[in-house]
This record gives sequence, C-alpha cells and structure tokens, in this order.
Amino acid sequence: MAIPTPFFVFFLLLVSSAMAEIKELQITSDPRPMILFEKFGFTHGGSVSISVSSAVVSAPSSVDPSLLGFFLLSDDNLLQAIYQSELQQQDQNPNPSCVLSSTYVRVLFTFRDLSPSSSFNRTFPVDLPDEYSLFFANCAPSSAAVTMSVRTEMYNSRPDGSRDYLSVGQAPVPTVYSAFALLYVLFLAAWTYFLFKNRLSSHRIHYLMAALLLTKALNLIFAAEDQHYIRSTGTPHGWDVLFYLFQFLKGVLLFTVIVLIGTGWSFLKPFLQDREKKILILVIPLQVIANLASVVIGETGPFIRDWVTWNQVFLLIDIVCCCAILFPIVWSIRSLRETSKTDGKAAKNLAKLTLFRQFYIALVGYLYLTRIVVYALRTIAAYKYQWVSVEAEEAVSLAFYLFMFYMFRPVERNEYFVIDDEEEEAAEAALREEEFEL
Repeated sequence: MAIPTPFFVFFLLLVSSAMAEIKELQITSDPRPMILFEKFGFTHGGSVSISVSSAVVSAPSSVDPSLLGFFLLSDDNLLQAIYQSELQQQDQNPNPSCVLSSTYVRVLFTFRDLSPSSSFNRTFPVDLPDEYSLFFANCAPSSAAVTMSVRTEMYNSRPDGSRDYLSVGQAPVPTVYSAFALLYVLFLAAWTYFLFKNRLSSHRIHYLMAALLLTKALNLIFAAEDQHYIRSTGTPHGWDVLFYLFQFLKGVLLFTVIVLIGTGWSFLKPFLQDREKKILILVIPLQVIANLASVVIGETGPFIRDWVTWNQVFLLIDIVCCCAILFPIVWSIRSLRETSKTDGKAAKNLAKLTLFRQFYIALVGYLYLTRIVVYALRTIAAYKYQWVSVEAEEAVSLAFYLFMFYMFRPVERNEYFVIDDEEEEAAEAALREEEFEL
C-alpha cells in the first residue's frame, strides 16, 4: 500500500500539534488503511510508549501480520514520503509497496511482534529531535478490519528524569495562558473601578462586558491549570471540564456583546428589533454546537473515524457565527445614515457613524487575524515555536477587547458626542459629501 497523497494533504491542512496526554482507546473492526494517533515535538531524550492488547484481525483469509503495524513519520520526511508515493502512482505500479517498508518512516513494530496473547508493550527512544506523527498502518486487503486496545504515551525527559507530556512547542503554553489570565484580571479590576466611578453613565451592556472579562479570565486560568497538569502527569485531572465550561460561556458572551454593541442596545437604544433578536437566537445555539465539536476534537483525537467531520462542523459554525455578528453593525451604520437626513443632528450622527465604522473595521481585523493569520502562523511555524501562535492569538484578542471596551466605555461626556457649532457645520458638509458619493 502506497502512502495516500490526499491523506497527507489533508493531514497538513487540519492536524496541528496535539497536547499528547496519555491516550487509552479502543479500536473496533476498523478497516482504515492508516490511522493517525498523535503528533508530538520531541527534544533529545524523548520517548514513545505503546501498549497493545487484544489485537485481532478480521479477514476472509489469512493476513500477513507484517503488513500491520505502528510507525513514526517526521515532518522532515513527510514531503519525501509524498514524493515517493507520487512516483509509484506515476509508474502505475499494480502492487505498490506498503508504507511500513518505506525508507522514510521509522517502523516501531508490526503484528508479527505480538506475543501469543496478541499483546505488545514497549517504549521506544527518539534520538533525533523533530516533530513526529504516530500512525497505525493496515496494508492488508481492504476487507481486513482491526480490533485492539491501545495505550500511547509520548513525552520528553527533563534533566531531573521527570517526564514532560507537552510537545516541545507547547511547553511554554501554560506560562502564556497564566500571563494573559493575570492581564485580564487586572483589566477586570480596572473596568469594575471605572464602572463604579461612572455608575450614573453605566448601562446594562457595560455590566455584560464585565461578565465577559470575568469568563475570559477564568477560561485562561483553567486553561493554564489544564495544560500544567497535562505537562506533569499526562492527564488533565478534571480541569478540562471547567476549561470547556468557561470557554463556552466566553464564546457565547463575546458574540452576544458584539451583537448588542453592534445594534446599539442599552448604549444608544433600550430595545432590539426582531431581526436582531433572530441573530442572537441563531448565534447562541451555534455556539453550543461549536463548543460541543471543540470538546470532541480536544478530548479524542484524529484516531476516531468522525474526527475530520467534527473539525469541519467546528470550522463551518465558526464561519457562520463570524459572518452573522457583522450584520447588526452594518444595519446600525445604514440606520444612522438614513437618520442623518431627517433629524438635523449632523455632528452627532456623523460621530455615531464614525464610532460604528471603526468598530466594524476593528471586528473584521480581529476575526481575520484570529481565524486566518493565527492559523497560518500555526501551520508555518517551526514545531519548536508552536506556542507563538497561542501567544499571538491571545495578544490580538486582548488588543480587540481593549479597543472595544475603550470605544464603548461609560463616560458622562463621550468624546464622540461633545460637539460645537463649527463641528456641526463640518459634519453637515461631510454627510452631504457622503450622500453625494453614494
């Protein structure tokens, strides 16, 4: 069986470095020719531990056990392996060789090495530092299905002999999360003080924004705790439950706050129109589904059959939510433009238009940077620096939060609404020019 090129293209597009905590899983009657278990960045002295039990191959006829086994493939050899596969396809080889016989993979063991009780347990050292992917290959006929219990551990050894279960590129992530959690706690304290100081000018939206900061800080705190325990023990110790809970609350509150700010609720008007309510009714259930997909992706791994589907579901929902929250801002801008023609408050309307346009541009920039640029950075960054994409994403998020909270802060005389006669005349001219351009 040649290495399937489409698989590796998809592999490059979707699979990022995993947390690589200890995995215990059950594979039942699985006929897939190749299964990806983990992807991990090793330092000098890294190790892979694999334990297989109750291994059974179901096939109409006998199968050569050397055609089934586990192997490691480094990122450096990935392109070479793809090139070798393409050459075999161009030669139209009717009997392409099994991936386990490729010179570009490191075979750990095959089913020929199983004990009489169909089990195997061994730890393999990794001498060359790199990012490796752990695969199971089934080069037997397509009718052959595999059933087995598998336990995997991938870790690096510290100088004191203890194990580090985080990939080398993920090792600084707990510190990154802790630092940003502290920043958000300080942010929340400053925002709470500002609300108390300007409580007469505070609206309901401002208290909802405070709740958003609280959930964001708690999300980062439990993310740091989760990553720390995984790094030390290989298991999350239950912290992942709280992490996913506050991740869900943060996501719902963030999109809700953006929609409400975009409609001017509580800040410019005390009500929501039906179409704006429909956006919220759409976004909140989608966030529930997106977070469910996130839990499945984070708690299982690429070895499950539906892992790709859950990734696609998460990506699709995220895109829909990001597009949906832009509409209320566009509606507000259009409404302000129409109002400016009739109410005679040119400067005030121009100030509101400026405010919402800047918010719209900031939101588009935030979505672009966190959904596209950060993903590209995660893809192209060397395996040792995968943590940089996490830091970049949190830095962009913090910058957007600071901008949004500053623009819509509770003050008695907002700079956008402090006008004089000269500004009124200039605003009327600007609105007339804009109407002429439209």
